[in-house]
Amino acid sequence: MVASREYVDYLLESLAPLGPVVGKRMFSGVGLFLDGLMFAIVIDDQLWLKADDLNRGEFTALDLPPFTYPRQGKLTALSYYRAPDEALDAPHALLPWARSAFAAALRGRDLEGRRRPPRRKPTA
Repeated sequence: MVASREYVDYLLESLAPLGPVVGKRMFSGVGLFLDGLMFAIVIDDQLWLKADDLNRGEFTALDLPPFTYPRQGKLTALSYYRAPDEALDAPHALLPWARSAFAAALRGRDLEGRRRPPRRKPTA
């Protein structure tokens, strides 16, 4: 599983209106990050976008599958869904999907922050 440089460059150019989106090699693909948050992954030249309870219905309504991978003999699903083909035809069609994925990443970050207990200062 790989992501071609050409495809990642196309996505980065298409996503430029969002802000400084960067691609970072990870695992067998590329993570797409904005403001330090991963909101998409590219594997085998397919784009997968972050989903959560608020935007997952946008993907499932179009029968778009979640990203899965084999782990210990079972398929494990991540909270990323395949981008619709129509969204990849033109940057203006991709941007609403990318904004939705980034919003899901923001909500996830905020949830993680609430789950962590506050750090205690050591007592002397």
